Amino acid sequence: MQKSSQAILEQALKLPSNERAAVAEQLIQSLDPIQETDVEQAWQQEVQRRLTEFENGEATTIPWEEVQRRLKHGN
Repeated sequence: MQKSSQAILEQALKLPSNERAAVAEQLIQSLDPIQETDVEQAWQQEVQRRLTEFENGEATTIPWEEVQRRLKHGN
């Protein structure tokens, strides 16, 4: 690691955790912004598909209490 990179890292590590997380997120996004866009589009399509299924009566919901019971009992 170059001296300038090391100095930036040392400064970043002194930031509060929420600011370090924001810096880390921006650095990661800068590595491959196209892939992030593809993932976001895929999630939007999946959300829309699920919403459409629900609105058309093709999918049902489970009450939160039932979800909790299933998680607790493993079924």
